[in-house]
Formats: sequence, structure tokens, C-alpha cells
Amino acid sequence: MSGEGVPVEVKAVDRGEPVELAGSDLEGDPVDLADLRGRPVVVNVWASWCPPCRVEQPDLNEAQAELGDKVDFVGLNIRDASRDNALAYVRNYDVPYPSLYSADGSALLPFSGTLTPKSIPSTVILDADGRIAASVNGRVPTTQTLISLVEKVLDE
Repeated sequence: MSGEGVPVEVKAVDRGEPVELAGSDLEGDPVDLADLRGRPVVVNVWASWCPPCRVEQPDLNEAQAELGDKVDFVGLNIRDASRDNALAYVRNYDVPYPSLYSADGSALLPFSGTLTPKSIPSTVILDADGRIAASVNGRVPTTQTLISLVEKVLDE
């Protein structure tokens, strides 16, 4: 695990290309970040065995509920030995959004330069164009921190 949970914001003029990531969620259904363009997307990297992930999940759930349909949330489950472990986490923590399943962690590659192979947990906010607008490497400090980061992107 890495990161201190310090938010990093990227000015719109300094953002790179849109993040291209597609795969299947924990139930085998397709998820493609390109399909979510048009509004911000919060991407949270997690694993069922990760204690800080368990601590931050209620904050993510609360932020998702407060932000509603202005923003999409997508989990990125990495390094879990099986979908069953990840599905148990989703049930136990009432995760209200889909999660891409990437047992080998390869789904982190499109976030190179922002996330590392040990970025569990981490959260990335994509702008409406799919570009990285902000990130928190480590546990999100508070619900309000995440909401504030997303609201800045919404106000652009």
C-alpha cells in the first residue's frame, strides 16, 4: 500500500489524454470508462484484503449518495484472488456502484504516472472528458474531501 491520502489536483490545461479502460465488473458485465464521458467519474482502487479500503468505504458510499447522478463512481478491484472475495466485500460494505475486476492489477496501467502498482487504496477523479483531474494516493481522508474535489470538477 502506498500514499498518505493527500489530494493532488491537475489544472484543466495540464491534463493529459482521456483514460481508456474497459473490462468486466465483478458479475461479468462490461464496463467502459468511455461510456461514462459527459460527467465526472470517481475511480476508486481497492482490494477486499486491504484494511484502509474497509475504513474508507463508508466515506465513498456517503459521497456517492450525496453527489447522486451528477457523477459516476466505478471501483477498480485489483489483486483479489477471486471475484468471490471481491463480491463478499461489496455485499458487506454495501458498495452501490460497479467495480472492474483486475486480479493482476493491469487495470492500473492507464493511470500510469498517477497511480503505482501499490496504489491500494487510491481514488482518481476524471473530468467529463475522461482526463485525470484529481487523485488521492492512499485512503480518502474524509467524505467532504472527496465531495469537494468532485465539486471543483463539476464547476469547471
